[in-house]
Amino acid sequence: MSDSKCRRLVGRVAVVTGGASGIGLATVRRFADEGALVVIGDVDPSAGEAAAAEVGGLFIKTDVTNAEQVAAMFQVAKDTYGSVDIAFNNAGISPPDDDSILETGIDAWRRVQEVNLTSVFLCCKAVLPYMLKQGKGSIINTASFVATMAAATSQISYTASKGGVLAMSRELGVQFARSGVRVNALSPGPVNTPLLIELFAKDPERAARRLVHIPFGRFGEPNEIAAAVAFLASDDSSFITASNFLVDGGISGAYVTPL
Repeated sequence: MSDSKCRRLVGRVAVVTGGASGIGLATVRRFADEGALVVIGDVDPSAGEAAAAEVGGLFIKTDVTNAEQVAAMFQVAKDTYGSVDIAFNNAGISPPDDDSILETGIDAWRRVQEVNLTSVFLCCKAVLPYMLKQGKGSIINTASFVATMAAATSQISYTASKGGVLAMSRELGVQFARSGVRVNALSPGPVNTPLLIELFAKDPERAARRLVHIPFGRFGEPNEIAAAVAFLASDDSSFITASNFLVDGGISGAYVTPL
C-alpha cells in the first residue's frame, strides 16, 4: 500500500485491466488507498487473486482481446458493487518479436494490435453504457510517450498501437464530454516494471539507450504513474478530458540530455 493521505475515490468502483503487475498493480493499490472498490481484470489468476486479496477487491480472469470476457468483467463489477465509475484500460504487451518494420512479421503485428489497441476499444465499448446511464465516469487508457514521439529503438506495432489509443481516447473524450464521461490517455515514459526489467535482461544495450533521453536520468516508478492515474480518476481532474497526459520524466521535451 502507498502512504497516500488522499481519499478522493471513496465508494467508487474502479476496474483495472492488467492489474496484477507493474503499473496496473500499483494503481490497484493506489485506488484502494483512496477508498475505491477495485475490480482487477488480468490473465494471470495467481497474481490477480493475490492482488485482489491484498486490497479487498475482486479478481476476474479476463482475456482483454475477447469481447465476451470484457463485457462479463464490467457486468460483474456492476452487479457486485452497483456501479462502474472508473475504468483504467491498462493491459498491454511489448514482445521482442515486435521490432523494425523490416523484421516484424504480420502475426507479431496483429498480436500487439489486439492486446494494446483492440482491447481498449472493447473495454471502452463495454463500459461506456454504464457510465452514460449514470451520467458520470472516468476512463483512462494507457498510451505511451511513443504515441507522441518516436521510440529510441524500433517497436513498430507497439508504437502504432499506442498512437491508436491516444487518437481513440481524444475522440471519445470529445464525443462524451457533455454526457459527463471523461476519457483521457495516460502516456508514461519508460517505467521500472517487469516488462522493462525483462528488456534489460534480454538486451541491456537496447534498454540503456532509453535512459539517454530522460532528463531525470532514471526510469519512472509504477507508484509515480499510479498517482497520475488516481488524479485522472478523481474529481480533481474534472475539467480534463480528451487529453494526452504525459508522465514521462521530461522525455518528450528533451533531445539527448547532458550527463
